[in-house]
Amino acid sequence: MQVRPIATPEEIEAARLLLQLAGWGKRVADPNTFRKLLAQSQVALVAVHEGQVVGFLRALTDGLFNGYISMVVVAQEHRGKGIGTALVRSAMGQNNEMTWVLRAGRSGVSAFYEKLGFQLSEVAMERPGNRD
Repeated sequence: MQVRPIATPEEIEAARLLLQLAGWGKRVADPNTFRKLLAQSQVALVAVHEGQVVGFLRALTDGLFNGYISMVVVAQEHRGKGIGTALVRSAMGQNNEMTWVLRAGRSGVSAFYEKLGFQLSEVAMERPGNRD
């Protein structure tokens, strides 16, 4: 398995379909909107196994002090094999001075992120967007 920046239109579509299968809804429904989303993101990674995209991560960061992990997905049949961990670690890099945040609103994901050093925060706030 290899984690690397997303590179081809085929990988972009495969990542979008993975997100769609995982229930990300209208945010990934339109291929053109998804391509624009990736173009405006500093980090867009895929996990590739035997030529197939099996994982995806998108993040925003200043590269110095703050980062936000926005989307992480691993194909159902490849979960539990360290792919999500590899994607998150690759996105975060080695700079221990950076603070990374994310929304862990899906059930069952908190334990995954806690293993990677994330913890519940009392200082973060959000202004949710309309998801209708």
